Order: sequence, then structure tokens, then C-alpha cells
Amino acid sequence: MPFSCLPASLYPAISAGELTLADWFRLAASLGLDGADISVAHLDSLEGVYLDGLRKQAEDAGVVIAGMVTYTDFTHPDAAERRRHRQELRAYIDAAARLGVDFLRVTAGQKHPEVARAEGVAWAVDGLSAWVEEANAAGVTLAYENHAIGYVWTYFDFSQTASVFLEICEGTADSGLQLLFDTANLLAVDDDPLDVLDAVLPRVAAVHVSDIKRAGAFEPVLIGSGVTPLDTIFERLRSAGFDGWISIEEASKTGEEGFRLAIPRARDLWQN
Repeated sequence: MPFSCLPASLYPAISAGELTLADWFRLAASLGLDGADISVAHLDSLEGVYLDGLRKQAEDAGVVIAGMVTYTDFTHPDAAERRRHRQELRAYIDAAARLGVDFLRVTAGQKHPEVARAEGVAWAVDGLSAWVEEANAAGVTLAYENHAIGYVWTYFDFSQTASVFLEICEGTADSGLQLLFDTANLLAVDDDPLDVLDAVLPRVAAVHVSDIKRAGAFEPVLIGSGVTPLDTIFERLRSAGFDGWISIEEASKTGEEGFRLAIPRARDLWQN
């Protein structure tokens, strides 16, 4: 089973230039990971020379860039912004292919106060479905996440709640769009992640392993120290024969020690 990690706790340091992506790749390799995930927020360029260099840095460290997260905002009230995000995603697909990325995380968009549910769902379905065939042809899996809030966002995700997420899943069912299942985000809004997982399991291409302190609040904690039913979620994934990437979303803000604790905990939970 391949394991990777999304280093959310390191985002501020990477953004500030205190830590490079090459540094992250080396840390990921030292932790025994197969892959190191990255955010498009930390790409300096989409030019081929830069991307080739980044891929080589990962290869030299001994990992692959398994996943890359985008912040597509298909629910923006401005049609021009929605079109911009749509075209931006097309460019990210090409970049992901060049980097050798296996799955590209896509999101419905932010919960803009002025956007009604029906129009937001329709816009999200349209945007999320737009480039699935092109991504597949490039060898990249587009994976729509039951997301909480993006690093570069103002509002929480339009589809954070189970009912909206499942409605968008239904609307994209015929597009070939796959899913990135986050273990804790639904619990943060008092929805049951197990019920949703059961409903979408055949479409899950990758998993974000995250944990929160308590139900009803988005308070990330060290994997295995919160209330997320990780053992039950993993059991259902194993029973279904899931064999995709397990990406540990380390967001506890406990420094490097958090990574050194979270990764073996996630492995142990999976093996149990």
C-alpha cells in the first residue's frame, strides 16, 4: 500500500521561503514515505524546465510526487472567475502530468455567501466535469475532495456538508470524476464520514487521512489523537479492496515531530 503525505503544517514555512520543496522531499523520504504531496500554491512556475527540475528533486530524494492539491473555485459568483479557474485547472493537469503526479485534488469551490445551493451545485458539477477526459488521457486522476477550507481561501468549502457533497457526486457520476476521501472533514460539520464513504466507496481513488479534536469543529490534531473513526474507515476501505494512495494530511502544527508520529500511526491503523 503506497503512503504519501500532504505537509499542511509546513505550508507557512514553504510559503515564506524558510523551507523548499526539495527540503520537503528529503524529509518525506527520511520518514519512509513512498510519495510527497505538494500544493499548487507553492509552485514557482508551470514552465517545463522548472517542473522537470522539481520532479528530479523528488526522484533524487527517493520519493515520487504522488498528489498535488489545487483550490478550484467553481462556485465563485463571478462567471469570469469561474472560467479562469476552469482554464487554470487545465494548465495544472498538464503540470501534474509533467511532474508524474498520480492524483490531482480538485474542489467544488468556496461557500460564497451570495451563492444559492442550486446554482452552486450546477456550477461545481460543470467545472469538475470539464477536463476529466483530458486528465485521464494525460495519465492524471482528477479526485474531488470532501474538503474543508483551502490554504488560499476565505470561506469554507461549498460542499463540506454531506448532502451537498453527495449531490455533486451524483451530478458528476457519469463524467468519470474520481474522489479523494478525507477522513475527518465531514465530522467537522457533524456529518457521518462512514455513511458518506459507504455511498461513494467505488469512486474513491485516494484517501486523505486527517483527524480532528472534536466533532462539530474544524480543529486538526495529530493523527490518532482525535475523534475520527480511522480504524473503522480503514476497515471498510480494506474490505472494498482499496489499493490507491493513502495520503497523511499532517496539519497538527506540532513541527517535525508531528510527522514522525503521524506517519507510523497511520501505517499501524491501516495494518490493524
